[in-house]
Amino acid sequence: MASAELTPPELTQAVPTVETPSDQEQVNVDTSTSTEIESTAAIFQAVGVITGSVNFSESGQSTVTIGSYEYPLYYSKRQWDVLNALKKEIENTGNHNQRLVVYPKAIHFPRREQPHRIAFQLVGFDRGRKLDAVSGELEDLEFKLSGLWQFIPVCSTPCISVFRNFSDERLEFIKQAEPARKVKFMKASHIPLLWKDAPVRPFRFNPKVTKEELGRAAFVTIKAKFLPGRDVFRFVALTALPKDSAPRYLKASKEDKATVQSAAKKAERAAAPPAPKKGKSRATSQDNTSVPRTKPLPKPKPKLKTGE
Repeated sequence: MASAELTPPELTQAVPTVETPSDQEQVNVDTSTSTEIESTAAIFQAVGVITGSVNFSESGQSTVTIGSYEYPLYYSKRQWDVLNALKKEIENTGNHNQRLVVYPKAIHFPRREQPHRIAFQLVGFDRGRKLDAVSGELEDLEFKLSGLWQFIPVCSTPCISVFRNFSDERLEFIKQAEPARKVKFMKASHIPLLWKDAPVRPFRFNPKVTKEELGRAAFVTIKAKFLPGRDVFRFVALTALPKDSAPRYLKASKEDKATVQSAAKKAERAAAPPAPKKGKSRATSQDNTSVPRTKPLPKPKPKLKTGE
């Protein structure tokens, strides 16, 4: 299999290299070297395998249909070669049904009643040969997930929160980046997971409880299966024992988040059309000249009756 067909995934919710942070415009994850695939050290990760019908629109949007459910298929600049190889494979064979290695992307919304959405980022494809370390280890719709097991405010289903793995290079970039880029750079992915009889409870923040009593979220490493249509993942097996402490990771500060949100609101207000002025408006004609008000006609004087 050509190397362009399957770029080795990093298995981590990582950021792009420091030199090219713009690679994260569409997605929250990226690829690196294959050496980390076999690493036994605890790391944040989210990667899996799906099989579905891949389609590319004229507008440049790509989707993958799993069963009868269609999902966005994103890619980063690092995956352009993989994307082009996948397009050529489909053109040459006429077969849109492909086995893909992907990163899951969960999109949550501010309103809790608004359901989240699932999308995928293309990492590679293997023509069904299972030659890659990930595709060979996982069955269709199976994923390796490692992160903090917890509830988040905007989702009623507990999630595995996958943060950015720490590195000195990333830390240096963050120190020099502006708040907006920092926040986007360190954005976590919260993967909704159904896990019955979990050995540890998902962490739930309670402002009424002291920090000591509240505890912290456990770091879990599992294998899960994606459920198309339901847009959630279901626990399959533990691949490591839960841990009380997580590997070092990067997380945006509350101050930076507040700064970015404030700037976004100001930009939104500046782009909004001006509100109409309050008060009575005078009627105008089509040539924008004032139209004088019509005066009521005077009442006719009563006629005097005269005798004959």
